[in-house]
Amino acid sequence: MKAVGYRETGSIDRPESLIDFEAEKPSPTGRDLLVNVRAIAVNPVDTKIRVRRAPTGDAPAILGWDAVGEVVETGPDVAGYSVGDMVWYAGAIDRPGANAEFHLVDERIVSAKPKSISAADAAALPLTTLTAHEMLFDRLRVQDAVPGAANTVLIIGGAGGVGSIATQILRAMTDLTVIATASRPETKAWVSELGAQHVIDHSAPLPAQIDALGLGQPGFVFSTTHTDNYVDQIAELIAPQGRFGLIDDPAALSIMPFKQKSVSIHWEFMYTRSLFQTPDIARQGQILQEMAELVDSGAVRSTATESLGRINAENLKRAHAMLESGKARGKLVLEGF
Repeated sequence: MKAVGYRETGSIDRPESLIDFEAEKPSPTGRDLLVNVRAIAVNPVDTKIRVRRAPTGDAPAILGWDAVGEVVETGPDVAGYSVGDMVWYAGAIDRPGANAEFHLVDERIVSAKPKSISAADAAALPLTTLTAHEMLFDRLRVQDAVPGAANTVLIIGGAGGVGSIATQILRAMTDLTVIATASRPETKAWVSELGAQHVIDHSAPLPAQIDALGLGQPGFVFSTTHTDNYVDQIAELIAPQGRFGLIDDPAALSIMPFKQKSVSIHWEFMYTRSLFQTPDIARQGQILQEMAELVDSGAVRSTATESLGRINAENLKRAHAMLESGKARGKLVLEGF
């Protein structure tokens, strides 16, 4: 089968940073589905692993943790899916990725894809949806109000993949007011279009901008990027007993600024359930099914902003470089081999 991978860690500007190659078609066991991949999206995790995690064995390592495709074979213990089903999912970080014609995935972290959108548009959503949903409802527990806090959520990095879907989830599933950060005209317009009631500039001091809105101190702050640049500002602007969550990888993170306000700190890693085979691993499939229903009802839209063509090394290099520039808006998708 066709696949895209890498043999050595390093920067994306190297000629062989990503390569096209032929791999053996895998076979499903246990609760695995074998999926013929139709479309994928690219995420920051792809770039981080390409730089940090050397391949094991002789074959190139395959990245990719957002996929839509057709089930072509099932393992002997599969109960919920059949050959011919169209599914979407984000996969597991300790298994080969979906930048390949055929891919194995545990049925418990899969759901039927939304019927109303294309495979490419659907591929933009699984990883960011799971990340945002788990952070908002499992970690920050936005469904439980913080006493005395404003009924608001501040999303730092509102125009990125996770911020783009987090805003929509909050608007569709809660009555919380969404304040999102963006710094360029096009990203400010994007987050407003997705439903953020207020947009502030993360290149300027945040506390003064929050205060100027007249809403009070947010009970919840969700940082999606460059968290180490904002820790002191978040500690200043968040409400006492508020909840702060992050998903990025700061070089260092002191939580001392949060002590006086008794702020709780929450880290979200979307792969935890699959990596540790937690008893509630099937919750990821349920979240994706709920989101598919929201998409089909029109309450949530795809965050795909650019299609880069077919799934091959050349186009994936472009996608990685765009993500690493820090200027991406929404999600980058690729379709077909």
